[in-house]
Amino acid sequence: MEKPKLRGYLRLLILHMLKEKPMHGYAIMTELEKRYGIPEPSAGAIYPVLSELKGLKLIEMEGRGKREKKVYRITEEGLKFLEENREELNEILQKIEAYKEFSKLGGRELAKTMKELLEKLPELNENQKERIREEILEFTRRIKLILLGGD
Repeated sequence: MEKPKLRGYLRLLILHMLKEKPMHGYAIMTELEKRYGIPEPSAGAIYPVLSELKGLKLIEMEGRGKREKKVYRITEEGLKFLEENREELNEILQKIEAYKEFSKLGGRELAKTMKELLEKLPELNENQKERIREEILEFTRRIKLILLGGD
């Protein structure tokens, strides 16, 4: 089977979850956040991926329950695709674990601060910019030392 041109981590993560059990869209969004730390995945991001996977016949949909919620399940083609892309999925899962660990170490706070710095940069005077430059250089120097096994 030729590998379809699928972009992004979501496609493989969704197939990986559906391999375990069928799920409806909201459950997929909730599980992506809970299991993989993907912050607040939106319906606007998830449903187009589900539609694409369905179009490629990697998943199928059925109605369940009183209001006939759309429940998605992986197909045999989806299982084959997942197996053919097992190495890429493993890389994605490793990156997610590293990101979760980075977040625990303060990575989200660092990212928020960098975003705020970029927004405020035009308002800063030259003295403030120089102080920030010095702090960034010192911070990166200390991190590199830690990574090299130093104190």
